Amino acid sequence: MNENLFASFITPMMFGLPLVTLIVLFPSLLFPTSNRLVNNRLISLQQGMLQLMSKQMMSIHNTKGQTWALMLMSLIFFIGSTNLLGLLPHSFTPTTQLSMNLGMAIPLWAGAVITGFRNKTKASLAHFLPQGTPTPLIPMLVIIETISLFIQPVALAVRLTANITAGHLLIHLIGGATLALMSINTTTALITFIILILLTVLEFAVAMIQAYVFTLLVSLYLHDNT
Repeated sequence: MNENLFASFITPMMFGLPLVTLIVLFPSLLFPTSNRLVNNRLISLQQGMLQLMSKQMMSIHNTKGQTWALMLMSLIFFIGSTNLLGLLPHSFTPTTQLSMNLGMAIPLWAGAVITGFRNKTKASLAHFLPQGTPTPLIPMLVIIETISLFIQPVALAVRLTANITAGHLLIHLIGGATLALMSINTTTALITFIILILLTVLEFAVAMIQAYVFTLLVSLYLHDNT
């Protein structure tokens, strides 16, 4: 069991080539577009969810911030669908890779910060030094605020990676324990199986919540800089 514990987090290969690109592009096939006058239930549900989330998330933004609406909605749908697909048996979840999450977090964070320095230079610089700071503490506070600014994308990526990875590991461990207990104690195995089902339901909720939290934090960073 220990040898295969992290096997699901290894990048799948075929003919010596990584399949990450195909896996990352696959969720886009789940959200088709329709040119019909009357949409089917799937398209209507998709559009309803999109309108609900965009209305809730973009209501705090001004005109400049609302130009990011398409990017933020694409981000939440991509992360959510990727996390949900990763719960399928024998599947690979790209969001368990810290490198991929950093690849999403750093450009979005950098874009928000650069937007702030371009449009609100004085206000952005003022965040490094709160008003009324004693003179002896100025160098220390500037260093602390600078570190806290640069740690934001790392916190975004680590939070998403840790939550998704921890859930997959728990499902793997409890599933292995259930199989091992079936030949020893049926009652205990049944209880463990019920726990596994409840944990799987919880992981479905975590998959969607983490997508929302990641996008919401990016949206808040953008709001602070526009």
